[in-house]
Amino acid sequence: MKLSLAIVAFALAVPTAGFAQDSTAVVSNGEYPNTFSSGSANVSPFTNKSKRFNDWSISVGAGVPLVQSADLTSIKNGNGKNLFGYSAYVSIDKAITHAFGLKLQYDRGETRQGWFNTKDSAPSGMGYQEVGARTQYDAISILGDINFSNLLRRVDNHSPFRWALHGYAGVGTLAYRAYQKDAAGQRLMTEIKPFKLGSMFGQAGAGLKFKVNRRIDIEGRLMYVMTGDDEFDGGGHKYSDINQREEQVSDNFFNATLGVSLKLGKHESHLMWHDPLQEIYYKLDVLANKNQDIEVCKKGDLDNDGVCDDWDRQLDTPAGARVDGAGVALDTDLDGVIDLYDKCVTVPGPVENQGCPTTTAPITGPVTETETKLDGIEFDLNSDRILPSNTPILNNAVSYINSSSGSYNVIGATDTRASDAYNQKLSERRANNVKNYLIQNGVQSGKLNAIGRGEKDLKYPECEPATKCPEWKNRANRRVYFEAK
Repeated sequence: MKLSLAIVAFALAVPTAGFAQDSTAVVSNGEYPNTFSSGSANVSPFTNKSKRFNDWSISVGAGVPLVQSADLTSIKNGNGKNLFGYSAYVSIDKAITHAFGLKLQYDRGETRQGWFNTKDSAPSGMGYQEVGARTQYDAISILGDINFSNLLRRVDNHSPFRWALHGYAGVGTLAYRAYQKDAAGQRLMTEIKPFKLGSMFGQAGAGLKFKVNRRIDIEGRLMYVMTGDDEFDGGGHKYSDINQREEQVSDNFFNATLGVSLKLGKHESHLMWHDPLQEIYYKLDVLANKNQDIEVCKKGDLDNDGVCDDWDRQLDTPAGARVDGAGVALDTDLDGVIDLYDKCVTVPGPVENQGCPTTTAPITGPVTETETKLDGIEFDLNSDRILPSNTPILNNAVSYINSSSGSYNVIGATDTRASDAYNQKLSERRANNVKNYLIQNGVQSGKLNAIGRGEKDLKYPECEPATKCPEWKNRANRRVYFEAK
């Protein structure tokens, strides 16, 4: 019992380490995974190429921006107070793998900075440069999303997978209007339009997500926005009395938000919430708690080939035959003779010759006028290259033709794959290659005439289309032979 349990546990753990399933679906029904619910038919890689996970979502959120690195700040300003603005975002999210995704995000907000809130009246008795400012901004950005929880998850974790730490970073275009207020009133100081070289910005940060259910996530996020602009804070142009620190080249701010994500799709779980390790340990826990032997094959193995009848596609495999994962006997050379009975496993041949190619009986005398052709010169698919195995036959042909007084047609042919025009040109190249070979080895050029007949001269006419025949017949159609003129 213990030995069989260990073998089954190992067999489950190894493939699942490289591939994974919809773990939420497995746990939710409380059943042991089988080949139909989550076995070989349900195994998926960590990407969503097999379309077994939801991978789209929409996120919205709101928060508070605080200008931190600028001449006019929101945090501990000149009066020792914090000035809070507001922000909001909406994004379309795409998960690429269980640990990485992309976001197309739109942000809008208003920062407040300086000595007082511009919504209030300017304090009396203000000193020089003691001003208030606010900046209204809009931004569009592309963000990369890294799921650190899936990257760093411990291998012995058995806890529910409800929290996830994400990291974000990206670039975009920024538009803003910066206002300044003093005792004389409020005025527009700077306006920047989006989609220009000077309006590019970057942002990076982290978020902590909580999975409410399969549709809803809640996330707290803290982002750091780098505007790349010294006039964003409302202090005026770069070298104004307020923005007089020449080394300051970027006004930056924090943006703390609370948001919600709606996961789209029909599947049970989202790719970013897929925990491959949970599935492994769920299966092992189920096995460890079983007090009876596990019934691997419910319907048995009728042909004893090691493949259960539940998914065996060939229930009458001959004893001793090697099979693939579907229980079908192997035929390495695809000639219609399984390896168990094939005397030439790697070379295609007809069934009547036990899977070995037929050979033309050698000609012992000179070629006569009644000798019409010489078979056996075959070619690989889509190739006009003379194979090394054919050179002995061609060398014999040199002797035969030179010993005769007649002349010969060198006929090239193809199988039925590809178009008629292509096969015609291919057959001509094959015939010309053989003709040139014979001439280079001593045959007089006047005795030879190269002709291409394309797919119109099949040795096996029943191979139309080629899929109706085993490969050895199609190969026999790809040939060059000789005819006496």
